[in-house]
Amino acid sequence: MYWEEGKQEQILTVPDDVVDISYRIQCRALPVDHAEALAEALLAKLDWLAADPQAGVHSIHVADSGNGWMRPDSPNDLIYPSRRTRLTLRVPQARVDEALQLPGTVLDVAGNSLEIGEASVRPLSTLTTLFARYVVAEDGGDEGVFLESMATELGDLGIRPRKMMCGISKTIRYGDAKIRTRSLMLADLSVDDSIRLQQQGLGPYRHLGCGLFIPHKDIKQVRAAASTETK
Repeated sequence: MYWEEGKQEQILTVPDDVVDISYRIQCRALPVDHAEALAEALLAKLDWLAADPQAGVHSIHVADSGNGWMRPDSPNDLIYPSRRTRLTLRVPQARVDEALQLPGTVLDVAGNSLEIGEASVRPLSTLTTLFARYVVAEDGGDEGVFLESMATELGDLGIRPRKMMCGISKTIRYGDAKIRTRSLMLADLSVDDSIRLQQQGLGPYRHLGCGLFIPHKDIKQVRAAASTETK
């Protein structure tokens, strides 16, 4: 863990050069590890998703538990999206019109039908605690080395992190390879830095959901999420 107290700066405007597009979906089930299959299905419609450095595909996430159901650990097991579950893409403004053509499309995601419905465009957040479920850990996953590597990458973006915490490592299958990742939380960012990090992300494989940061209102919630990530 890396933790430094500091003062928080604020700005009020949010640039719209990168946005999130959230889609309603109809999908009975998906594999737990669906990142590659989802990316392949989307790339058939939006072939720039993997090449554009400001584009990415958020993994489809469902609640870890509810009504006695517990999220399975095996990557081949299934998760069951609810009517509130969304597919979300992060796209630069120049690609928004293309991404808004997806509603009505039916994707085949590892043999599972996913119908894309109504879309809404959302600006990035001004919240200053951000969380990424998956960031590539190219160093092999050692916590201390990972945090040092992230601090270096953030510095390259002009961001000096005050508080960082990573979670347990997790692998994502990609072809014959297994990509080792860790979850990562940053807190007490300036609003400028928060927006910059959401725009730029960290590390490779954004089309697989890696390096994409989302806002969190409560550090306790982020800590709980980081500590319960499965291997």
